[in-house]
Amino acid sequence: MANVHTDKAATGAGDRSRPRAALPALCATQITSWGIVYYAFPVLNPQINEATGWPVGATTAAFSTALLVSAFTGIRVGRIIDRSGPRAVMTAGSVLGVLSILIVAAAPNLAVFTVGWLLAGMSMAATFYQPAFAALTRWWAPDHIRALTLVTLAGGLASTVFAPVTAALADHMSWRATYAVLAAVLAAVTIPAHLLALNAPWPPAPQGPAHVTGGAATVVRSRPFLLLATALTLSAFSISAVVVALVPLLLERGFTTSEAAWALGLGGVGQTLGRTLYAALARRTRPTARTVTLIGLSGLTTAALALVPGPYALLVTLSVAAGMVRGNITLLQATAITDRWGTTHYGRLSGLLAAPATAASALAPFAGAALSAPLGGYPHLFGLLAGLSLLASLIGLGTAVRLEREPSVRGAPVRAL
Repeated sequence: MANVHTDKAATGAGDRSRPRAALPALCATQITSWGIVYYAFPVLNPQINEATGWPVGATTAAFSTALLVSAFTGIRVGRIIDRSGPRAVMTAGSVLGVLSILIVAAAPNLAVFTVGWLLAGMSMAATFYQPAFAALTRWWAPDHIRALTLVTLAGGLASTVFAPVTAALADHMSWRATYAVLAAVLAAVTIPAHLLALNAPWPPAPQGPAHVTGGAATVVRSRPFLLLATALTLSAFSISAVVVALVPLLLERGFTTSEAAWALGLGGVGQTLGRTLYAALARRTRPTARTVTLIGLSGLTTAALALVPGPYALLVTLSVAAGMVRGNITLLQATAITDRWGTTHYGRLSGLLAAPATAASALAPFAGAALSAPLGGYPHLFGLLAGLSLLASLIGLGTAVRLEREPSVRGAPVRAL
């Protein structure tokens, strides 16, 4: 009991500092921000290309560049949140998100369209998962896994809500008008939510665990951190490429577009389901074991998709299983820092950890499409991606620190001896 009490006290202010409205507000803003700034684009891009004559490659490259900007802006955002909390940066990110979408909507040419997406990338860094994770980890630790799970479950609904809403709007108005309406929704939901709900005192940074000396800079240069970043980057590349290439894989095997789309969509359902299981997994396993197991399972499901030609029901089952693993890996990354190095520098360390993984996710769809033909088709591409995930799983063996957190006892993590 002493260990549990000490660990809880070390996290800062405990329950008293938690803003009651923060968790529901962040759930709402994650759905809205992801749905409008991210998921509306693939729905509207065909109409954008048709209406403007801009090449699909150029508009997609603008969007992908936004993801790269987000990856590296997130490092600075994490440092700001560590120091002063999430309220100012997430509110400013919401305002910037609205401005960026309005610029995209009004863009007279491809150059201005690209500028709009560069600003959107900065908004993503300030409003998407990473800043929300940093806020909840400081306010909710050591019970932060539940809060992180709820937020990622909400974020997982973004495409479910906003893809059909965007399509319905686009059926009745131009893509520019659709983006203008969505920008108004983004402003109405996210700006007041971040401004008003994230208003609790920001707890002082807790003392780092006994095994962490030298601060964040020392952690970043350590072998476990570098190997963890490598493993998660390889995994992110493989997962992103698999998601985008699943439909072409099934089409190549003779299934219809509708069947392929259903398989992909049900994989998203599996992703949401998988996230509900992470807390139980975290209670029963150590961080290194979770890292190796989950990334390895991702590789195995990818290999199965590469090797199994059918029947359709089996492929759908594999897609759902792969989605469940993806859902757990999102939370694996969200908790990787606290599991190994505590919450003291969570914002900065998580930003540095996420940057290469986010960049890899942005580049993976293009790389996958480019590699499929030289490799001889999508099954061979999936075989290569499975190999990358299995390599990442092996690298994960080196991510243990001297003292890892044991599985939680009654919801409060204790130290391994």
